[in-house]
Amino acid sequence: MDKITLSCTFFLSIVFFSCITEAVTYNVIDFGAKPDGETDATYAFLKAWASACNSGSGSGSGSDSNLGLTIYIPKGTYMINAAKFRGPCKDQIDVRIDGTLVAEPPVDYSDDAGNSGYWILFINVDRLRVIGGTLDGKGTNFWECKSSGQNCPTRARSITFNWANDIVIDGLTSINSQLMHLVINSCSNVKVQNVKIIAPALSPNTDGIHVQSSTRVTITESNIQTGDDCISIGPGTTNLWMDSIHCGPGHGVSIGSLGRNFNEAGVENVTLRNSVFNGSDNGLRIKTWARPSNGFVRNIHYQNITMNNVGNPIIIDQNYCPNNQSCPAQSSGIEIEKVWYENIQGTSTTEVAMIFDCSPSNPCRGIKLQDVKLTYMNRTKALSVCNNIGDDAILPDTCL
Repeated sequence: MDKITLSCTFFLSIVFFSCITEAVTYNVIDFGAKPDGETDATYAFLKAWASACNSGSGSGSGSDSNLGLTIYIPKGTYMINAAKFRGPCKDQIDVRIDGTLVAEPPVDYSDDAGNSGYWILFINVDRLRVIGGTLDGKGTNFWECKSSGQNCPTRARSITFNWANDIVIDGLTSINSQLMHLVINSCSNVKVQNVKIIAPALSPNTDGIHVQSSTRVTITESNIQTGDDCISIGPGTTNLWMDSIHCGPGHGVSIGSLGRNFNEAGVENVTLRNSVFNGSDNGLRIKTWARPSNGFVRNIHYQNITMNNVGNPIIIDQNYCPNNQSCPAQSSGIEIEKVWYENIQGTSTTEVAMIFDCSPSNPCRGIKLQDVKLTYMNRTKALSVCNNIGDDAILPDTCL
């Protein structure tokens, strides 16, 4: 741990006291981590976290504290196993990563390991910033195992935040996650910015960013290339703001799937602006199970979106029923209302670029399109399918 630097100046008899403080830094190498990519650094990381989390800054905890705590990961490659970084902590912590963290193979992510599918988990932590660095989930072997039909080990999400508040994730790169790359669950006031997420187009279940049961989350200036949803939005998500997202390959930005269970929190106040989709399977998607549910989707705004050769640029699918799992001949109970598409431009790789396949028992209400111009392979105006839409909708003239 680096010492605190404190300099003060006194002027004559005037009680003028000026202090300059530097952050207390916990370097993982000082705790035994080796940046060789071969030595297990898990224990060193956990020791550094415990030291920082349990140490007050000396200037008092809370947002007014003028002395920060930093966990520093220098350049190099660090191999770590499943790691749980638990709070609450006494002060704000910055985790500054100049190196690369790689998953240790083989890794036990089973329930016996206490993490149940997590690789890096922050839980019950407030006022945390994760800045820079690369996470390499080493997912290739897991994807190959799954595609072969073998009995595979439990796979892991790369980095997860559970029950955390006032979080910043800035400049992080995640590659080849075994499952989802970044998960935000039951959190409040989270800023994700300048992240890069990369996995092959055919890598299964590698959602870029997943948000659920969380409020006041912003995701900005991020590039996501993956094998599943670029951003997936689960039950209980409210006040989500997304701006300047580049998606593709991937399955688009998806609300859902929702309505798997009857009692389920709704999704409300979601905005996506100034974003580009390149060669993704979907663009703007809302997906719900064809089952009874008391959930809802309300106040969704898509604005200034460019589609470049996207499979389904705009789609609402309320008849989702994979493998006929307890939903044949049923109707979605999810109520969808007030969805606004504004200035959506570009090209579709399918002739039907817009699909509104809403629930027959709960027709979509308040669907509005303004300045939506999509063409099929740059040649003709794309078609639309519009099923079970309320009379208050403003729909395209190409509805079938």
